[in-house]
Amino acid sequence: MERFKKLWFHMFTRELSEEKWWMRKINLCKQRGVEIVRIRGSGRFYRQLCYDRKRLLQYHLHLTFFLKQKGAYFYIEECVLPVQCYFEDGEIIKHKICSFKQDNNQQQDTPAFKESNILSYNKRFSYDRRSAVQYAERWWNSYNPSFHRFSVDCTNYVSQCLLAGGAPMRGVPDRSHGWWYKDNNWSYSWAVAHSLRWYLSGSTEGLKGKEIESADQLKPGDIICYDFSGDGRWDHTTIVVSKDANNMPLVNAHTDNSRHRYWSYEDSTAWTPYIQYKFFQIGHS
Repeated sequence: MERFKKLWFHMFTRELSEEKWWMRKINLCKQRGVEIVRIRGSGRFYRQLCYDRKRLLQYHLHLTFFLKQKGAYFYIEECVLPVQCYFEDGEIIKHKICSFKQDNNQQQDTPAFKESNILSYNKRFSYDRRSAVQYAERWWNSYNPSFHRFSVDCTNYVSQCLLAGGAPMRGVPDRSHGWWYKDNNWSYSWAVAHSLRWYLSGSTEGLKGKEIESADQLKPGDIICYDFSGDGRWDHTTIVVSKDANNMPLVNAHTDNSRHRYWSYEDSTAWTPYIQYKFFQIGHS
């Protein structure tokens, strides 16, 4: 614990102030009328490598932000970040937060969804947004053992939330068809951000998404897709779990596990000025 306190002090006094994503977060808070009242951190070490007089420590940094908006609205945002700390002769020489892992699950052979590929399936469903959000809150920083865990887990997590909300699966057993998980096997659209984005756009039965123009139209349980570099490859997926005092979405996500994060992701290491978003209302008629 004492060692982590020293690392924590070093991160926030010497390293974090120079991180571009952190400065974007500060500026974003100002634009939103948000005051960071308090920041708390805890760490969990998971790897140590030693060689010659050098040492590498890797740990997960769990940050909790106590935020106040418009003077009266309080909420908590949380995130878990992978951090590496390099020592030489007992002194810290480099301390950095690792870059966000973008979705590359089976990226080379992942087709975009096409409705013509799907056998007719007439089941309609009533989307239980509350259950989807409850699941998102329960598992935002842990992993349901009933499902496979991916190194890039964002879309797998969101699919589980949709399933908890009653979304019907279809397309088994063809991985390039439909949206499904069965017997530790799954469709591309279940686990790959790019495929889920196109599935939601193209599906006309069961689980489907209505594309809308602005984030403020989203409700808890709706989905946001991200193309960080604007190159047409969709990298990330989140689920809306709440709204802030300006009626803008707060989202939960996996990979860099996050809870009640502002939807635009400007505080992500993956953010670029070319970022593109797709907003999907789920369960529309």
